[in-house]
Amino acid sequence: MPYAEGRVFYDADSHIMETSDWLVGFADPDVRDRIRPMYLGGAGEATADYIATVTARPDGDAARATLEADLMTTKGWAALGAFDPAERSRALDLLGFDSQLVFSTFAGTQFVGADLDVVYGGARAHNRGMAAFCAEDPRLLGVGYVPWGPPDLVIAETAAAIEDGCAAVMVDSAPPRELSPFHSDFDGLWATLQAAGVPFMVHVGGGGHTVRRSYWNNGRPKPVDMFGGGESIRSKDYVTLHQAPEAFLSIMVLEGVLERFPTLRGGCIEQGATWVPGMLNRLNDAQRMFAKTEPDLKALPLKASEYVHRQLRFTPFPGEPVGELIEQAGDDLFMFSSDFPHPEGGTDPLAKFEATLTDTHETARERFYTTNYAELMGIRLVGHR
Repeated sequence: MPYAEGRVFYDADSHIMETSDWLVGFADPDVRDRIRPMYLGGAGEATADYIATVTARPDGDAARATLEADLMTTKGWAALGAFDPAERSRALDLLGFDSQLVFSTFAGTQFVGADLDVVYGGARAHNRGMAAFCAEDPRLLGVGYVPWGPPDLVIAETAAAIEDGCAAVMVDSAPPRELSPFHSDFDGLWATLQAAGVPFMVHVGGGGHTVRRSYWNNGRPKPVDMFGGGESIRSKDYVTLHQAPEAFLSIMVLEGVLERFPTLRGGCIEQGATWVPGMLNRLNDAQRMFAKTEPDLKALPLKASEYVHRQLRFTPFPGEPVGELIEQAGDDLFMFSSDFPHPEGGTDPLAKFEATLTDTHETARERFYTTNYAELMGIRLVGHR
């Protein structure tokens, strides 16, 4: 019996747990030796030793049975399907999910810096790796990543990611240092995605540090990360992490990008959703209040919030009041996600979401679990279980 059953479930957020040699294996020879070791945070060497241990785990029926029995409780590299694509397919069978977006976890730390050959060579290796992980199972949809930089490189790497087989492309919600991501020089990025029917994604971590360091200098010990996962979210992070994606998506709407590219789609992943109703109201207020002095706003033929409903989707955190969010903002914006195998998703995300949907109409529940994801990813709905 799978974990989720009774309807079609599409999971808008999952991850691979990269091994230390994963990214290098997909890199071109000219950048292979310049890719950094994977940054694992404060745990550092201890985590590296742990990874080496769990990735060398024994094979055989008994070991696999233990992994399967602990599907929802064992997290990180030790989880079923954390780094092995065949295991991930088995995990999907047991999870009962009919499609799953797959993001990386730590590989992006290996190609940051000023050397553009390494930045974009590393990104290309990352995107090849994500596509390869998902290649043998059509339920797995790999998410590539393209860092901001010179527009010609951004556009070229986006096209390469799509050609390699990535089903979505993640960009940072923190903008480039000099040029707006919505400058006309980047129109080729949005045009490439739209023409291919491939959505863009913004994900937690892509907005940089949303809590200024001085807030932690409060004379008390820094709290322990509740989950111990890839994102290190604490209470101060939670109440601020939406700020970068909200600014990115709001300005995208106000700049007319979604008007110019009407079939472009985008997802806002693992950044909560309680802020979305307020964003819709602020967008409409901004359009109404500033249309007289900003001709581009006056020229938009739709209400600003209508672009969001038409083209963007969001994943609430398990435990956020999804039913109330649907009442406030509509049933066409929110998607189910598990964050598998990161610990942030918890051991029973479905139960947490269900607890907030008890008074929600079945049509809206179907949109949350299935239809909104299908629209975002441009996939045909499969039959009900």
